[in-house]
Amino acid sequence: MRKKLFHIFLFVGILFQYNTAFSQGEPEDIALDNDEFQNSFYESLREKGIENYDKAINAMQKCLQLQPNNPVVHFELGKNYFYQKEYTSAYNSFEKATQLDPSNRWYWVGLYDVSYATRNYDNAIIIIKKLIEFKKEYKEDLVSLYMFTQQYDKALELINELTETVGKTEIREQFLAQIMTATKYQGIESEKLLEAIKNNPKEESNYVALIYLYSENNQEEKALEIAKLLEKEIPSSDWAQVSLFKFNLENEDGTNAALAMHKILNSPKIDQKIKHRVFNEFLIFAKNNPEYTLDLEKAIHYFKDDREVKVAKEVGKFYQNKQDWPNAVKYYELFTNSNPEDLENILLLMNGYVHTNQFSILLKKSESYLELYPLQPDFYYYAGLANNQLKNYKKAKEQLEIGLDYLIENKSLEANFYYQLSETYNGLGDVKKKESYFIKAEKLLKEKKG
Repeated sequence: MRKKLFHIFLFVGILFQYNTAFSQGEPEDIALDNDEFQNSFYESLREKGIENYDKAINAMQKCLQLQPNNPVVHFELGKNYFYQKEYTSAYNSFEKATQLDPSNRWYWVGLYDVSYATRNYDNAIIIIKKLIEFKKEYKEDLVSLYMFTQQYDKALELINELTETVGKTEIREQFLAQIMTATKYQGIESEKLLEAIKNNPKEESNYVALIYLYSENNQEEKALEIAKLLEKEIPSSDWAQVSLFKFNLENEDGTNAALAMHKILNSPKIDQKIKHRVFNEFLIFAKNNPEYTLDLEKAIHYFKDDREVKVAKEVGKFYQNKQDWPNAVKYYELFTNSNPEDLENILLLMNGYVHTNQFSILLKKSESYLELYPLQPDFYYYAGLANNQLKNYKKAKEQLEIGLDYLIENKSLEANFYYQLSETYNGLGDVKKKESYFIKAEKLLKEKKG
């Protein structure tokens, strides 16, 4: 969003600026002052370079005493104060630099950085307008500032201007979507886009903007109408596939719906929210049409970098709710490959191994996770359960008893521990303890239900 605004001065340029201050005076005095100034200036830069900002400021203050009207000195002081987060002093130093040399862009940048860091966005707007006189690229920052200060009219005007002059950007499109959620703009913008489509039916961007606007405001039927219109006018459009997907799905044409879905998910033009909706609709369709499971699995890979929706895990839950444990395990494993630290998914996978009787894998996985999460009681439980099933009763006893020590306020899991310990002691031939732990488990579950 915000560009990195501090840049390094070429030292030759700095020397040129402060040496011009000695155009008058006695040669001996000039030589003496110049030596002292240079030594202090070098020392300040050196201390700043190793982040000793206090010492850098002290050295630069000596330069200030020798040349109180040198803008470079004030600028360097401003940077050191800024790095120390002494924002008032930094602002004053940068402001003095701009007064002494208003033609130097970087002095204004210093003022902007302080205003931005202190969230004084109103003042930042004043300064950024000055910076735009130097470089038009700062208009991107001005859009952000208008958004921060909720000046949506100005932001919208500038977004439209930049879209026409330099093209779209992802961040501006996000700002535009945010603006469009305001009721004031929805009607105005949709009417403008409808008129634009009428006047130029072959311009795809107008359809896309209107579909996006309707989708953002949960007006799905209107979005679908525009997608159908787009399909009619520009059949090759990626966005037309949204209409085709819905049409084919409604007609239970899974093959063509899957083709449209893959085109949608592969398109860089289509909004991620719409991609999620398309995927979810196909997921529901695949529930009753298992022959399209392969298409579902292929579709998951389109979302591998998506941090908003954990697609593979959600598919796993989908199959778990259907009691289709083999497929649930498959998708939980798929999600674990790209998200190895997601604890919820790991525990779902452990449970899946239990329901698919994969006790050797369960034992191996749970014990490896115990090395990473030695205080997590669930992994002791699953390790104990796996050892019970594999008839390693002594090992199961050890793991279950340790896990109980880490258990806090979880009656369901505690009851499961007791059931497993009952099975452990049954395997060890201790009938008394077997019955004792079974009674404990039953009592806990009754308390929980009560």
